[in-house]
Amino acid sequence: MASSLFLGVGDVNATEVLTNDAGATELGANETGTDETGTDEIVAKEREASQAQVSTTKYESRSETDPLAGAKIEAALVYYQERDRVTAAEGIIHYRQALDDSNTLRAKIALDALTGASANGAVIQARPQSFTRPSGTGVYQARAGELPLDDTFKDTRLQLSANWQHLFSAKWQMNLGGYLSREYDYTSIGVNGSGEHSFNQSNTQVFFGSAYYFDIVDPVGGRPVGLSEMVFRKDFASEEAFRQAFDATRRYDSALKRTLDLNLGVTQTLNTHWQAQLSYSLSAVSGYLSDAYKVVSRIDGVGQAQGYHYEARPDERLKHNLFAMAKGALTSGTLTFSYRYSDDDWSIQAHTLDARYRYNLTDGGYWQWQFRAYLQQAAEFYRLYLTEGEALPEFASADHRLGKLETYTLGVKYAHKLDAGQLASIRLAYYQQRPQNPGISLPGELASYDQFPRLDAIVLQLGMRF
Repeated sequence: MASSLFLGVGDVNATEVLTNDAGATELGANETGTDETGTDEIVAKEREASQAQVSTTKYESRSETDPLAGAKIEAALVYYQERDRVTAAEGIIHYRQALDDSNTLRAKIALDALTGASANGAVIQARPQSFTRPSGTGVYQARAGELPLDDTFKDTRLQLSANWQHLFSAKWQMNLGGYLSREYDYTSIGVNGSGEHSFNQSNTQVFFGSAYYFDIVDPVGGRPVGLSEMVFRKDFASEEAFRQAFDATRRYDSALKRTLDLNLGVTQTLNTHWQAQLSYSLSAVSGYLSDAYKVVSRIDGVGQAQGYHYEARPDERLKHNLFAMAKGALTSGTLTFSYRYSDDDWSIQAHTLDARYRYNLTDGGYWQWQFRAYLQQAAEFYRLYLTEGEALPEFASADHRLGKLETYTLGVKYAHKLDAGQLASIRLAYYQQRPQNPGISLPGELASYDQFPRLDAIVLQLGMRF
């Protein structure tokens, strides 16, 4: 089943941490600074990566005597490890072939596997807690004083993307792409296209693009009815009675999700050393946006859980992103600064700051350092808990990725050019997620525990460019 690590919103997942050098030729998910909801977030990030396989660079044409001249291959292995939670591993191959002076094909295949446990949304309690597994078969437990973690997932995902770039002239180019991602309980299919026009002696480029994605969601055990209460086998006299009650909380047909992305931007060469970019993007999402594996605790006046309800999110979302970047060529290397502002109709506002310095070595290799900060406000329907005796709201989620949070990434990368011309690289990054209390009161025993625990993770990435 889809890991909740890759579900929800905010740059609070492996993909965000795996962010490497931005650009069409870099492997791993590209930084987006956006927050995806109700779907496999790594899928959403990879979508932007597939769209980002567009480059303004004119690659070398194919030799008449060597059909592989102009071909470039990159490969990477990525390992992601959270402390006491999720472990993920991913292999990526990116192939680029210049067919002639005007046409370039790109293709990427990625295979990742993950296992471990992630927070299910329930509050920490002074007594052990039990939860019915998503399949309805058996339970998983959280010990007293520990954050409830759902350890029921193991998943493998295959992602394919391809892009065709055509240069009409030195001033105009077009890109068309396709995307497919498949895992046990989630399928995503997409198409994208973009165009770019250069003018002002090629010092200015205007780009525009769009993408459409169609997703099919089949959660393990079916989709929970929003805010229906979790049932337990021990409360029923027979398995048949339990299954009947469990089925009443489920929808077993496939759920659909549709996404339309639009973007527009401009890149301007300021002088011989600096370049700036400004872009705006709009994303309209509709369909099943909830996380089928998240719950919200229902507590009494002394903070003790009396039950658990499956979360419910709106079935539509409209998101705006404004992105600005400045990149400078220094004597020793390259300095890049970027800022992204994100806002949506769920009242989630987010700010992403990213700074990178690349120091070039005389042998063709380089060192690169990165610092990244992400600050997010809580969704309007974020609730740490529901209150016993009160009417259920229309929407509610205790997913910390929908709450107020801060995340920070520190990374360093070393690349070395081999004698045969290949470029080998290694990257190490430390990622920290800091959920914040947006002003929610903590009655009774809730105040005795840190209901917003920090998460730490390490990323190791090995790469080779041929």
